[in-house]
Amino acid sequence: PYEVDVGFERFLGPEIFFNPEIASSDFLTPIPEVVDNVIQSCPIDTRRGLYKNIVLSGGSTMFKDFGKRLQRDIKRVVDARVKRSEELSGGTLKATLIDVNVISHKKQRYAVWSGGSLLGSLPEFYSYCHTKAEYEEHGPSICRHNR
Repeated sequence: PYEVDVGFERFLGPEIFFNPEIASSDFLTPIPEVVDNVIQSCPIDTRRGLYKNIVLSGGSTMFKDFGKRLQRDIKRVVDARVKRSEELSGGTLKATLIDVNVISHKKQRYAVWSGGSLLGSLPEFYSYCHTKAEYEEHGPSICRHNR
């Protein structure tokens, strides 16, 4: 039988999510910052709830301790922003800490496929779709418009 000795390389796969510059200079935003940016773009009254309910989905999130690492890194980003806000207020503002909770679940591996399958089985599915001709006419921005 054949044997493959894998050392530090086994850590490089999932590490790309947290340090994308090791693979490419085209995309440099780590996933914790992407998640934080998405939540920050939501209405302010929904943000705390979103930080408490970050749900992992897809096979790439199945790496050992991926959820723990993501939670830790998002918490660092959020805590740094809270600390900056307090400093900028000159100490007059005392912000409450924000809970960050990344949720793993038993259907995590296939959740993306399940969601796509469910959407594809709906009678309204084709009303959500755009034709190739529409895409060629309007470009990628057509994906931002619902019918």
